[in-house]
Amino acid sequence: MQFFLETTLLAVGNLRLRLLRSVLTALGIIFGVAAVIVMSSLGEGSKRQALDQIESLGARNLIVRSQKPPESANQNQGGGQRSFVSRFGLTRDDLEVIRQNFPDALAIVPLKEIGSQLLRDERRRTSQAFGTTPELKAVANLRIARGRYLTQADMDERALVAVIGADVAEKLFPLADPLGQSLRIDLKPFIVVGVLEPIGLAGGSGAALIGRDINLDVHVPLTGARETFGDTVVRTESGSMQANETQVSEIYISVPTRERVIADAQRLRRIMSVRHEGLTDVGIIVPYELLDNARKTAMTYNLVFGAVAGISLLVGGIGIMNIMLATVTERTREIGIRRAIGATRRHILWQFLIETSVLSAIGGAIGVALGIGTSVFLGWGVPRLPSVPYIGGWFPSDVTLPTHVTLWSIAISFAVATATGLIFGLYPARRAAAQDPIVALRHD
Repeated sequence: MQFFLETTLLAVGNLRLRLLRSVLTALGIIFGVAAVIVMSSLGEGSKRQALDQIESLGARNLIVRSQKPPESANQNQGGGQRSFVSRFGLTRDDLEVIRQNFPDALAIVPLKEIGSQLLRDERRRTSQAFGTTPELKAVANLRIARGRYLTQADMDERALVAVIGADVAEKLFPLADPLGQSLRIDLKPFIVVGVLEPIGLAGGSGAALIGRDINLDVHVPLTGARETFGDTVVRTESGSMQANETQVSEIYISVPTRERVIADAQRLRRIMSVRHEGLTDVGIIVPYELLDNARKTAMTYNLVFGAVAGISLLVGGIGIMNIMLATVTERTREIGIRRAIGATRRHILWQFLIETSVLSAIGGAIGVALGIGTSVFLGWGVPRLPSVPYIGGWFPSDVTLPTHVTLWSIAISFAVATATGLIFGLYPARRAAAQDPIVALRHD
């Protein structure tokens, strides 16, 4: 033990005598370890962001959606306009069949698209309004910022009330409190009773997965929606009129446990493929499958990032071996003197091994600090780039670079850095130990 302590102190002293060379030698290790940590933190941060977005869709949910098949449009042209009516998608019979085949589902929630425009005074937006039931709030993980969500009383009374998304509140009620205000869907007035909290899916990968930005949603009681609008949604754009007749736009099915999600999804696909041949006019979204795929993709990215960053460690190890070989030649006379006063080959071997290990460990520690600091800085600094003078205009206002430093990346990168020093220092150490003491003493 005393030998190892004295040899370690001697190694630190030798590194201090050649401080600049020691720092330059350790740069490969420093940047290699920092690269491993930064790369893994970027991969882990992106993975967690994607998983959070997918989780917000409801990991136990199955979503069936009506979608327009290419062959469903029957066009009837006349005069200066063209109009066509498309009948496709889910029906109320489909909803009943799903309820019969999933009797133990926690909730089965239908949504029905209504209206073509949202209007408030002179402001108007394309409608993204749906008739639905109060259960959607729990199933879709919706949160209320102000007011309340739909209630069973609203359903029973066929009340003309609406709960609006955060972006709808901002764009149609920029200077007023939406609660209690009137909002028209086409020409039908609805009273706003609630505003949803902003959903993180807006503009992100989650919005692409679910097919729309929930912040632009308007939810009204399903009973009132059916009675007021019927099953046909008419949209007029650029002199063209399109009417889509769909009884049910979406159905959310909340499965009792995550373990049953995949099996129930397969059963749902079989049921829908029988009722809708080829599934051309319905689509099935399974957030849990997306969650699983995101984990696998993130693992692949971590492996790729780690392999790329590991090349820096390899280059650093080669640099250490190169410098230590030069050091052996430079210190040949010292080796001869140590052998002459009683040092064995094993002592010389351990002296050089400990020296390279200390160099690698110090480089690894600096690399860990640099990697953690860089990761934290990227996560904190990148979202602030749009506000930086002169260069802020180059970046979108919602730019982010999520990072998350993991303990395993720190442990692995430091361990690999130290092991790199041992492996690449072994050959120079063996060459030093193999020196003939007589020849070494005569070395000039």
